[in-house]
Amino acid sequence: MNRISTPLLLLLTLLSTLACHEKKAAPAGPKKGTAKVDAFIVKTESFAENIETPGTIVANEVTEIHPEVSGRVTQLNIREGQFVSQGTVLAKIYDGDLQAQLKKLEAQLNIAKVNEDRARQLVDIQGISKQDYDNSLLTMQNIQADIALIRTEISRTVIRAPFNGKMGLKAISIGAYVTPATVIATINQTSTLKIDFVVPEKYTSKIAPGQIVNFTVEGNQANYTASVMATESNVAVTNRSLAVRGTVTGSTQGLIPGAFAKVKISFAPKSDALFIPTQSILPTARGKQVILVNNSKAVFSDVETGSRDSARVEIVKGLKPGDTILVTGVMATKPNTKVSIGKIVN
Repeated sequence: MNRISTPLLLLLTLLSTLACHEKKAAPAGPKKGTAKVDAFIVKTESFAENIETPGTIVANEVTEIHPEVSGRVTQLNIREGQFVSQGTVLAKIYDGDLQAQLKKLEAQLNIAKVNEDRARQLVDIQGISKQDYDNSLLTMQNIQADIALIRTEISRTVIRAPFNGKMGLKAISIGAYVTPATVIATINQTSTLKIDFVVPEKYTSKIAPGQIVNFTVEGNQANYTASVMATESNVAVTNRSLAVRGTVTGSTQGLIPGAFAKVKISFAPKSDALFIPTQSILPTARGKQVILVNNSKAVFSDVETGSRDSARVEIVKGLKPGDTILVTGVMATKPNTKVSIGKIVN
């Protein structure tokens, strides 16, 4: 019996020693059901929002040159790419028939004036009735009106520059038959340039006349500035954007009407903006949420977001300074579960 009990006693002692050793070697960890995560403490900071939007350079005034009447072009004085003054004759349309009518009416007017003068002398001595004199006067006045009409028609055959500007390329040649639908050339007033661009609907309250914007154009490293002069009276339904027009200030060298521009708009800075890491946002079917840590428990809270960059997103509603939110384990955490904060990542 003694031989059998001694080895058994040794075996029990060895097993007891190993069990105690394993208990001592076991690391201390969080309680069952507690997840260890990283957290972020919400705080306010100063933030100036900047956006970039496409724009187009436009001339102060621009129009296509069309003739007012149909006919054959007998004179073409368009100097392509050159500046012209307002009223400069650009083209002339054949008016021989109108000139002939004018000469005929002028001859009739001379005779009508003689008849009117003779009738006035006769009515003064009661040689004719007042009605006869009135008829001769009416005839003279009708001819004068016809002459004025013909002269107006003749003036419409002369095509003039509507304002000071730079001529584009001519679209016709001398001798061409033109109609009011024919484009002869285009004229741009480039002494002052404008820029048209759009801003998303949420920024409409932040755009005001006099606001300064910066822009660049393709193929040019220069930075230009413009002052907002006006906005459209309504937001476009198609893209929910507001059209804005600005006047280019300073140098306009290198700018051509129609050129594409990248407009950069800087809005007034906010001193109480709240930004959190992007990975803290939890998308849901009804919006967006973050997970707050309250008494070591996960509390889901709805939020509204604003501006964002590559790593952060602005919270405009749903959080306040001092709140602690989860940064890691967001997708695995369930409501009201226990959480253990490993570190603060601010």
